[in-house]
Amino acid sequence: MPRKHDVNPSRIGKRILDLAFSGLALFLLLPILLLIALIIRLKAGSPILFRQIRPGLRGKPFTMYKFRTMSDTRDAQGNLLPDQDRIFLLGRVLRSTSLDEFPELINVLKGDMSLVGPRPLLMQYLSRYNSDQARRSNVQPGITGWAQINGRNALSWEKKLELDVWYVDHWNFWLDVRILLQTIYKILKREGISAEGHATMPEFMGSESDLPKQRGEDL
Repeated sequence: MPRKHDVNPSRIGKRILDLAFSGLALFLLLPILLLIALIIRLKAGSPILFRQIRPGLRGKPFTMYKFRTMSDTRDAQGNLLPDQDRIFLLGRVLRSTSLDEFPELINVLKGDMSLVGPRPLLMQYLSRYNSDQARRSNVQPGITGWAQINGRNALSWEKKLELDVWYVDHWNFWLDVRILLQTIYKILKREGISAEGHATMPEFMGSESDLPKQRGEDL
């Protein structure tokens, strides 16, 4: 019988893949990332990065990084304008090409995230999951995942979370490789960028049959 402290070789392979791919990607893409940062600074001002606390493995909070794609424009009452009114032109380009996600490679190097896994959602969602949906937190969140190559934001929340749990139950190293390769294809086709009728993914409020959906920050 394996001892509790024995290490799963596939998990080691996953971490090696994370480090090798994210490190190489950051090195090769550094000029492009710096150019994007400069354009955001000149066109939209500071901050360049969007930072937000998200739940990681077993719900442990960490700070996730993305390129900023929205302004903080508010109405006369001080309320933020709808998402579609706050996304600036460069932000739309970054979202449609998924370039806004690239700073998350830093999270992968730090060990907060993996290249592949359920997307890190919002902290308040943790209490809204049912017992099955909550199992998505049993693995590290990822930049891309099974739900992202099977519809991304075009999926309903229920279907997306179902696919996340499927990944948790069926994970192996070669599934990660398959997801990474299909992600490249999906990015080139620009599929599933937004939910139908929304500029960003609507907020998850719990079971679709119990509570209404509301507008929320892109995931």
